Amino acid sequence: MDKKITIAIDGFSSTGKSTLAKQLARQLGYVYVDTGAMYRAVTLYAMRNGFITEGAFDREGLIESLDNITLRFVYNPELELAEMFLNGENVEKQIRTLEVSKLVSYVAEVHEVRVKLVEQQKHMGDHKGVVMDGRDIGTVVFPDAELKIFMNSAPEVRAQRRFKELTGLGQVVTYDDVYKNVVERDHVDTHRKDSPLVKADDAIEMDNSNISKQEQLDKVLVLAKALIDG
Repeated sequence: MDKKITIAIDGFSSTGKSTLAKQLARQLGYVYVDTGAMYRAVTLYAMRNGFITEGAFDREGLIESLDNITLRFVYNPELELAEMFLNGENVEKQIRTLEVSKLVSYVAEVHEVRVKLVEQQKHMGDHKGVVMDGRDIGTVVFPDAELKIFMNSAPEVRAQRRFKELTGLGQVVTYDDVYKNVVERDHVDTHRKDSPLVKADDAIEMDNSNISKQEQLDKVLVLAKALIDG
């Protein structure tokens, strides 16, 4: 029987981490965990409750309310993936807006938020056979993961992908706003004091600026299967 491993995928925003992680999970029959969705759900909660806007952030208010936040992934058989539920509500669509994207990195900076979510994420990987993507999976959540991938691509490429994704969802956005958001998130993610975005020493870096999703998947599958069969 093939052994199960843990796969950690980190990288910059809009590099396709979630897409790759979902594809890998399907191919390997593993559980997929979208940690970004967890931080986005907390951000949505903060927005709805007036703790954060583009001009202000009541960090203490959010910290004091963390016990009121329940996050759960619920598998949708039609989509063949798990959707994010915030306090019993399916918020999968609401957390993918540019408004949430503009604020999520600031919420993710909060130490107490990270402690709450990292603890949950660690438990999700107790039995291995999991693919998890985010910003600190290979460095903080699963430092002993057998396979670590660090994804990167040019900000212009990432902004174009994100712009296409958002407009495809019917959202009214401009490329310039999306590009600005990508650059700002890069800065916040790499400069925060608590678990900044860095490449783990033993991670394999993949720049997907000029390769297709299929080529990328094929490369990582080879790496994963070598570890599983080895």
